[in-house]
Amino acid sequence: MIKVGIITASDKGSRGEREDRSGEVIKEMVTAKGWQVIDYVILPDERDQLSQKMKTWCDTGHVDLILTTGGTGFSKRDCTPEATLDIIEKQVPGIPEAMRYHSLQITPRAMLSRSVAGIRQDTLIVNLPGSPKAVRENLESILGSLEHGIGILKGSASECAMPEHKH
Repeated sequence: MIKVGIITASDKGSRGEREDRSGEVIKEMVTAKGWQVIDYVILPDERDQLSQKMKTWCDTGHVDLILTTGGTGFSKRDCTPEATLDIIEKQVPGIPEAMRYHSLQITPRAMLSRSVAGIRQDTLIVNLPGSPKAVRENLESILGSLEHGIGILKGSASECAMPEHKH
């Protein structure tokens, strides 16, 4: 079973001034896959707080997957990708590339996403956008492959190649 931690980056959400619908979408989608949400937190758009929470969860083996939502845009306060880059050991550029590719089929504004993904120790971290609609669209595009990637990371899967299709 994949253990998931969810971090919502939102100044207003962290002060209780806004309901976190994006975090709820993530919870709904990962639990529907049979994964377990181990921890969930709403933090302000503060780079040090975000990176420290991710680092702690990774270094303690608390979760296999950290999904963040929010803080990936152009606002002066948006800093989730930078907080992620501060603590990861390996980048996984294919994940945000796939999300942007999928989202570009829906809106040209997808090119404005600054989401990143990476690995620290045995944990995969993926930045998702802040809106519930964009979270759902992005997560749908990667959820199937995440399970395999985490299996490889944890040593329970060995082959990356997909079975060849017969014509």
